[in-house]
Amino acid sequence: MKLWQKNGTDTAEVDRFTVGLDREMDLSLARADLLGSLAHTRMLATIGLLAQDELADVQRELKAIYRTVEQGDFRIEEDVEDIHSQVELLLTRRIGETGKKIHSGRSRNDQVLVDLRIYLRREIYEIVGGVERLFRTLQRLADRHKEVLMPGYTHLQIAMPSSFGLWFGAFAEALVDDLAMMEAAYRICNRNPLGSAAGYGSSFPLDREMTTELLGFDSMAYNVVYAQMGRGKTERVLAQAMSAVAATLNKLATDNCLFLCQNFGFIAYPPELTTGSSIMPHKKNPDVWEVMRSKCNRLMALPNEIALMTTNLPTGYFRDLQLLKEVLFPAIRLLGECLGMADYMLQHIEVKHDILNDPKYDYLFSVEVVNRLVLSGVPFREAYRQVGLEIENGTYRPLREVHHTHAGSIGNLCLDRVDALMAEALGRFGFDRFLRAEEELVAEG
Repeated sequence: MKLWQKNGTDTAEVDRFTVGLDREMDLSLARADLLGSLAHTRMLATIGLLAQDELADVQRELKAIYRTVEQGDFRIEEDVEDIHSQVELLLTRRIGETGKKIHSGRSRNDQVLVDLRIYLRREIYEIVGGVERLFRTLQRLADRHKEVLMPGYTHLQIAMPSSFGLWFGAFAEALVDDLAMMEAAYRICNRNPLGSAAGYGSSFPLDREMTTELLGFDSMAYNVVYAQMGRGKTERVLAQAMSAVAATLNKLATDNCLFLCQNFGFIAYPPELTTGSSIMPHKKNPDVWEVMRSKCNRLMALPNEIALMTTNLPTGYFRDLQLLKEVLFPAIRLLGECLGMADYMLQHIEVKHDILNDPKYDYLFSVEVVNRLVLSGVPFREAYRQVGLEIENGTYRPLREVHHTHAGSIGNLCLDRVDALMAEALGRFGFDRFLRAEEELVAEG
């Protein structure tokens, strides 16, 4: 029996096609659904739709079910349509008719909306934690290897001197910008749609301010029609933020694959972090980085996939939106795995010293020679022409010294300032608000 059914009739073929993976996906929403119901039922009691003794029974059993979720023992039964139906069924079995009252003032539309936002803000919190850990590793490596020079490239041609400190630090700072996009996703996500019902509100005098406060949202999604329009938009904006992090990881993976090959030979990893060949005994393949690169390409396609799934839908709810969970939830897990593995790999990276002693890197220093002439009074264009002619006629001699002191250069990485930028970015999220609210909702007594 489903929440929307008036009798027991059902068509198995339709059920299989429309429900699809929803039971499996909804297990991810169990924790969020119970938090939403804990807040909603407390509000119902204040407007006279639950008596105090009924509220006590509902709250006690919702918290008991919540504990089974935390312990990993919660299941959605085979003949139950979704998480909302399973929770109401369990309550009704435990406390009788009172369990049937908890849906007053709600539709599954706003119930799944609030579940998604509670779930997604928690996932954003976890993603941000993974980004911060990778950032710290990159900053430590940048500081540790700031004196170790390496070639810089443009067009994959030898260009100018760089350093491992500069290379590691570039990815660290990229993650700061990625968090700006993630914060935007969090701001959109952390607004309360509960009370919008099926998209047109309710004739019950719902206290939406109360549920907003109880659930730790920054504010509510005020317009009930727009609250429903947020389904799909929230997922798309989060996917865009995730794709930004994935793009940073993708470039990091590509550089690692390039630098590990024998033609470059800039870095190395322990044998257990690379793989071999079934025929070539000398091979050490960067399979981790290669797989990560491909996974990040998939993540970068996610915003387009979500946009196409939600394009041309009129105002209101449509079952099309159910399928968003099937693409977004696995992608969130995938991004977390990539962040963790990138951090793990970098903790074991070996940086090669004295790379630039190879004569093929002599031309890296041509700009240094030009700049030295300019500092001695030679006009830049004349200095450029002079060094260019020396290169052409074979008389060029590099000055293997680097004197970069301006902010953000080899000699002045500004790591402390980048640390401050990250601290500021992290502080803007304000995760404590929802973490504290959720803890209070499930507290005993």
